[in-house]
Order: sequence, then structure tokens, then C-alpha cells
Amino acid sequence: MTTPLWQPDATRIRQSHISAFARRLGETLGRPIEGYDGIHGYSLDDPAAFWSALWDYAGVRGEKGASPFLIDAERMPGARFFPGARLNYAENLLVKTGDATALVFWGEDKVRRRVSWRELNTATAGFQALYRQAGVVAGDRVAAIMPNMPEAIAGMLGAAATGAIWSSCSPDFGASGVLDRFGQIEPKVLVAVDGYHYNGKPHRLLDKLTEIVARLPSLERVIIVPYLGEADAVAAALPKAVAWRQPEAAARPDFARLPFDHPLYILYSSGTTGIPKCIVHTAGGILMKHLSEHLLSTDMHAEDRLFYFSTCGWMMWNWLVSGLAAGATLLLYDGSPFHPDGNVLFDYADAEGMTVFGTSAKYIDAARKAGLRPKDTHRLTTLRALCSTGSPLVAESFDYVYDAIKDDIHLASISGGTDICGCFVAGVPTNPVWRGEIQGPVPGMAVEVWDEAGKKLETGKGELVCVKPFPSMPLKFWNDPDGTKYHKAYFARFPGVWHHGDYAAMTEHGGMIIYGRSDATLNPGGVRIGTAEIYRQVESLPEIQEAIVVGQDFDNDVRVVLFVVLKNGCVLDQALEDKIKSRIRSGTTPRHVPARIVAVRDIPRTKSGKITELAVRDVIHGREVKNREALANPEALDLYKDLAELRS
Repeated sequence: MTTPLWQPDATRIRQSHISAFARRLGETLGRPIEGYDGIHGYSLDDPAAFWSALWDYAGVRGEKGASPFLIDAERMPGARFFPGARLNYAENLLVKTGDATALVFWGEDKVRRRVSWRELNTATAGFQALYRQAGVVAGDRVAAIMPNMPEAIAGMLGAAATGAIWSSCSPDFGASGVLDRFGQIEPKVLVAVDGYHYNGKPHRLLDKLTEIVARLPSLERVIIVPYLGEADAVAAALPKAVAWRQPEAAARPDFARLPFDHPLYILYSSGTTGIPKCIVHTAGGILMKHLSEHLLSTDMHAEDRLFYFSTCGWMMWNWLVSGLAAGATLLLYDGSPFHPDGNVLFDYADAEGMTVFGTSAKYIDAARKAGLRPKDTHRLTTLRALCSTGSPLVAESFDYVYDAIKDDIHLASISGGTDICGCFVAGVPTNPVWRGEIQGPVPGMAVEVWDEAGKKLETGKGELVCVKPFPSMPLKFWNDPDGTKYHKAYFARFPGVWHHGDYAAMTEHGGMIIYGRSDATLNPGGVRIGTAEIYRQVESLPEIQEAIVVGQDFDNDVRVVLFVVLKNGCVLDQALEDKIKSRIRSGTTPRHVPARIVAVRDIPRTKSGKITELAVRDVIHGREVKNREALANPEALDLYKDLAELRS
């Protein structure tokens, strides 16, 4: 494509944070900084000065400390940002106290709520008081089993205000999945909802909570938040439990200002290959990383109304919540995005004046396959940006967004991970959007693509790496005292360089295309193939609902095996097999063509909705999937066992 799909107009560029921040940097340095590219270049040339300038521009609350603002900059891991700083994450999110709306909540059961900044402050102070009654002090863990509702945010802010470490999962996790996570971190308090709604049905949690509480001996208090209206009964049935009630008297929490690298969150790896790794993130690192992404990569302003479709078990919830630091109103949703039909999130956008719509690439693909055309059925007049992550957004989905959702919208495909609770590459609101491309690296992120030997690639596919430190690098893994697991996860492949595990390529426009996870990359005949390249071709066919592709060890080589979920009424006959292979061959190369195509009823996916190629690969090779509890639908794995089609 020789022309971009979208370009910002002059007014949008002039009023952006990028332009304002570039002007401020230029005035300080006595030389011009040219837009986003100039900011990114400066952030790599002088990271200490860049992050210090961003602290000032964003108005971070706290003591920045004296220079230097980065020590041991050559060490990764080991570099330290703002070593003399003291701050509190919650203080930097509760930036307002009045009656304006801080949170809007829509629940699938038709619950509609608005929470003012004053009410959010009061709820935060209420949770903080309950934590203190339970003896919680800085460094203690508060765990949560919560939907994406206002009390989840207030509960997190109450913990952060105190200096406690917050860790959450969504209420659809099984008891074993919860215990695999929270059992490692020994929380002092558990915050849980009495139940939730999904796909038109209520789901009560008392039985699950009974098992979980009994197996977490570290608990001193359990707080039950009402959603189904049964909090009192659930609390009465559990030891050390109380039902949550919003305090009536307005209050403001106390904020403990702590070192920059004081722990804030424990997030978890997907856990599909074993017990989840407990990733510890710092308060200062998360705050600064998210400010850079919200202000510079998303152009978030106080008048914005930010939505991200996420559960409390996905890092995008943590990313969403940080939008409060920009003064934005957060739009929260709990439930299925396709109940009662696929229009509910676009209804939400219209009703609440949504300006930034965040979702997954899989949701966009599902909307496309469902034939939704929000451009024809909704106004979407306030919507200016659409963010997509979770898996690569294929070129055809770019086309769909501009054809069927809105033609004047900043489509920001973004990519990072739980490991950094942020992005390596993301949107650039002052630059063009090119079909199929992530626009560029996030400021402060020295992103490169390397070959197997550790040589930087200017063109071609290779390993996504980051060659300089950044604030949201994890502090550590929990229960990893000597850092062995941490080092193995990111630095064993290329010492001193963050190896993320994505298979990617830079583009001629300075952007990036990600082809899938490196550990899921196919290697037929020793040639590396990204799975996203195959999905793009297969899922464009009208007969295919979804697909998953893996490599099978066979005859001293690896052969490509494609599993497809067919749309209703379709059959995988020879004609369709030929059509699939022809599409893949013409759209990619002959090496991408699968040796076997098998129809299945379902595809296993993680709790955050990502398909899990590694688990399928283990099953077809007869290996045990070590942590089925990490999957939203573990029963789907049985569909891949001992298949006759894969024996010859």
C-alpha cells in the first residue's frame, strides 16, 4: 500500500501531548525536538533526562529526588530509575476530589452506575480502613477475585495508598487456578465478589470461595463485595469475612510515599506450561510507563473517556486504571461482549461518549465475522481512537475497522506484555496508520529486531529485543530469591538484553509487524514461520470461524498442522481443504501450507482470551499440559488427543 489508511489533521497534531512535550523539551535543550520521532530518539539518547522531563510534564505527585535520575544504566537487569524518589501510586491516580464522574460501570445484567471522584476517594479510604484493621502494612499482599467494577479499582487504590501489593484475577478462574497464583504470595486480605453475570446467567461464588479461603491460611480478613445482592449471606458463611459497604461520610485516604521501586502489583504469566510465574512490578515504574503510553502514545487528556474491554486477570486492566492519572473518566464493563448481541460495546460508546475504545484483536475479528457494521448502526461521533492488543492485528482487520467501524479514527495496534505491564510498540497519534503495521516503538523503549546470532536486523524477521533499561522492568519474581528464574525468562538468550519472545520485523515506515510468539513459531524444514501469517489467510475465508496452527514433530522434521473451527453449516471436505491450502500458498509461501488440516469444535484459550498454541502442541505430542487451570475452556484440549489424522 502506497498511501496510509489514516492521517491526523493539523489541529489534532497541534493540540497533542506530543507537540506540547516536544516544545517543552526543545525550550529546555535550546534546540528543536521534531515530534514523536524526535521524542523517541531523545528518550534513548538521554533516558535519565527524558524520564525526568516526563515526570515534570505529567505533574507527578511526590519527591523526585536529586539527580542522577538513572543509575547503573548499563545494567539490565540492575538499572535503577529515580533512586531518590518517594511517591504513592494511588495519590497520583486520585487526582480529583469533586463530583465529576471518575468511573462509569455497565454490567451485563443491566446494572448502570456512576462513581464520582469524591465517591472513589471515599471508597478507597473505606478499603484502606478495613485493610488496616486486618493489620496490613506496606509490603503485605492484598489479593482479589473481582470483575471489572468500581470496587475493584477502589480496593486496589486502598492497597496502593497503604503500600500493600495488589494482585487480582477474574471470578471465572477455577479454585485451583486461583490457588496456583495466590497460594504463592500468601495474601493477608482477600477481596472477592459474591458472584457475577456472564452470557445471560448469574454465577455464584460461595462454593469456590469456601475452598479458596480454607486453603489460604495467611488470610486475616475476607471482604465480600455485593454484585448479585448476596454479600451478607456469603460473608456469614466464610471465616473472617465481612460484607463491603460504601462509607457514607466523605473521606480521603492517607498516602504512604515510598521509594520509586516499592512493589505495587504482582501479575502472573499465563501458566499454560506450569505454575504461573509471579511478576512483581513497582509503583514508580508502572506509573511512569503508563504515563508515557497514555499521554504520548494514546494522547489521553482529562476530558477523555477511556474504555478497555478487560478482566481483572489481564494486565490491560492495570493499564486502564492508570488512565485516572491523566484525569480521564474510565468506562468499565463486565460480562460478555456478545450478549445479547455484538452491539453492546458500541451501544456503550454512543451512550457514554467514549473517546478511546480498547479491545483485543480477537474481538475485532469476531465482530468482522459476525457481520457487524457499527458505522451504519451507531453514531460513534466522540470516538477518536481504537486500541487493539492481545494478539497480532492482521491487515484485513485494519481494513474492517476503517470500512465498518469508522473511517476517521486512530487505529493503534499495540504490543507488550504482562512482563512489562505495558508496551514495546504502540500507536503514534501524530503519525499515519499503515495497513497491518504497529506504528512505532514507545518512548523510552530501545526496541530492535535481532537474528539468531544476536545481530540487529534492519529488514527481515527475527527476535524482538529491547537493548536499554526501562522503568517497568519487573523488580523480581516472587519466590525467586537469587533471580535465577527472572534471568532465565528474559536475559538468558542475549545476555544484558531483554529478549521478549515475539517474532517480529521492522517496516519501512519505522513501525513493526509481529508474527506471533517465538516459542510458537513453526520450523518446517528449518524455516521459521510466524503463526499470524497463516491466521491472516485462513480466517479471511467465509467458512472458517477461527483457527489454531502448531508444529508437529514428524519424520525427523516439523510439519504444519492447522485446526479449524467451521461456521455453522460448513464441512471440511476436500474442496474446502484445497481452498484453504490455495489461499495460504498464494498469500504466503508453499512452506506455510499445512500438511494436515483438522476440523475441531473449539480452541483452547487463556483467561484473557488468547489462543494457546503451546498447550495444543503438548497435547498432540502426548505431553501433559501442566496447568489446565490457566485456561478458560480446558475441556477443549480433549478434542486434540490421539487424533487419527496426525498418526500418518
